[in-house]
Amino acid sequence: MPYPLFDELIHERTRLQLCGLLAAVVEAEFATLRDSLGASDSALSKHLKALEEAGYLTTRRQREGARSFTLVAMSDDGRHAFCGHVAAIQQLAGVASMRGKGAAGAARVPRKHLTMTRRPAG
Repeated sequence: MPYPLFDELIHERTRLQLCGLLAAVVEAEFATLRDSLGASDSALSKHLKALEEAGYLTTRRQREGARSFTLVAMSDDGRHAFCGHVAAIQQLAGVASMRGKGAAGAARVPRKHLTMTRRPAG
C-alpha cells in the first residue's frame, strides 16, 4: 500500500479525474481524455502541462498515415503520487466515518496515525 501523501496538484478535480483515467491504462489519446472529461482542448492542455512539469506524466506525438495525435502516459512518479493521494483521501474518509458513529461506537485514532503532508515545492 502506498504511503498516504496528500498532493494539492493532483487534488484539483479535473487533474484527479485525469490521473484516475491514466492510472488504469498504459497510455491514452488526448482526444479520448478530452471527451471523457468533457474538457476543452485548452483546459486539458493546461492540466496536462502542469502534471507534465511536475514529472507526473509524459506526452508524445504519434503519426499513423495522415493522422497525427498526442498520446499521454502516467510516469512512475505520477502513478506513485496518485496512489499516495488516493491513500491519503481514504485515510481521511476512514477517520471521518469513525467519527460519524457517535461517541458510543467511535474508536479514538491517535494523532500520530493521522498523516497530512504536502509535496515539497520545486
